[in-house]
Amino acid sequence: MTVMSEPLRNPSLDGALIDVVADWLMEQALANTGMEELVDGCCRRLRAAGVPITRALVSYRTLHPLFEAIWLTWSHGQGVGTFEMPHGATGHKMFRDSPFFHMVENDIPFIRRKLAGEDALIDFPVLEEFRDAGTTDYLAAHIPFGMASPKQEFGDGMFLSWATDREGGFSEADIRTLRRIKNRLAVACKVRIKGEISRNLLSAYVGADAGAKVLGGNIKRGDTETMHAVIWYSDMRNSTRLAEKLEPDAYLNVLNDMFEATARPVIANGGEVLLLIGDAVLAIFPCLTMGAQAAAEAANKATIEAMSALEVLNVARRERDEDAISCGIALHVGDLTYGNIGVPQRLQFTAIGPAANQVARIEALTKVLQRPVLASAAFAGLLEEPWLSLGSQALKGVSAPIEVFAPPKPKSRQLS
Repeated sequence: MTVMSEPLRNPSLDGALIDVVADWLMEQALANTGMEELVDGCCRRLRAAGVPITRALVSYRTLHPLFEAIWLTWSHGQGVGTFEMPHGATGHKMFRDSPFFHMVENDIPFIRRKLAGEDALIDFPVLEEFRDAGTTDYLAAHIPFGMASPKQEFGDGMFLSWATDREGGFSEADIRTLRRIKNRLAVACKVRIKGEISRNLLSAYVGADAGAKVLGGNIKRGDTETMHAVIWYSDMRNSTRLAEKLEPDAYLNVLNDMFEATARPVIANGGEVLLLIGDAVLAIFPCLTMGAQAAAEAANKATIEAMSALEVLNVARRERDEDAISCGIALHVGDLTYGNIGVPQRLQFTAIGPAANQVARIEALTKVLQRPVLASAAFAGLLEEPWLSLGSQALKGVSAPIEVFAPPKPKSRQLS
């Protein structure tokens, strides 16, 4: 009769504390804990239970217009750092030479590499860096969340890694603990990741404020509120002619360049882009949160930056023997009905009302008066620097004429 001996246990591991870590992770899956707090809390609790991790990494794919993946690195005594990896990162040589790529390519869920001693195995460039920094042992795990979509080389999921600088590396008990914890950590992270992706997508497609309201429960037709705001409306010039002249891809590049020049300064100055309507931008600067004067000054600053961006863009276009592009910008202040309109099966979160109609009509005057930027008296009256009155002007579809204003001409530079 063969008697199986009990596996040797790491005397420094506290089983009760490890149970606490596992339970804590499941509690966080139901809570609103942020990713950084989740990773930091898990690593600190593991160390308190006796697992000698000195470095950890959590990496996951995301859906974001600017980033392909997020990396969170934890170091003992330093906490968590977050790094946003741009699109194309998974095609970079550094990733292709990493343990993570090797695991995905070969369908390996878990690897260990000892980095010190006779049985050391350093078969990836990053492991040389860890060894040189004093790391003695390295574990990595790949936890898929599902199959890859046609647009993805890899499916959704997470990469985890743990490292230690303890002499002799991780014990077998340490490894069992980390393998036990990894799926619980992944479950808690997956909940956070899905929420983060939802916020990213809603922010990208409907705007940050509108996206937050939708996630907050404003999802029924008729869920609206009245908002007092500075309203921005810009519209591209000669778009029909350019659309007929250019190939579709070239015209799309022109539109994206125009939106970079106009919508980007709006967002950078605290505005909310509500709609990209063909080649036009409808945006707001909320007076309640920003203050009326601050909202007007922010919109004015965004306008100046947009005009400057178009000048820079057109210098490059002329050098390539391409047509210059331009737009008209109108600025107004008024009350808007802000919320859901449409049919129950297809809603749009936007702003409507007389003020929104008026700002579009003011923009139409930029062609008539041959001024690239025009504003209502309500907007111009909020600025510290006076604008030039162009008198009362009739607006199509608006019963009474309104006084419109143009920015002051730039002051001529004094020669020194």
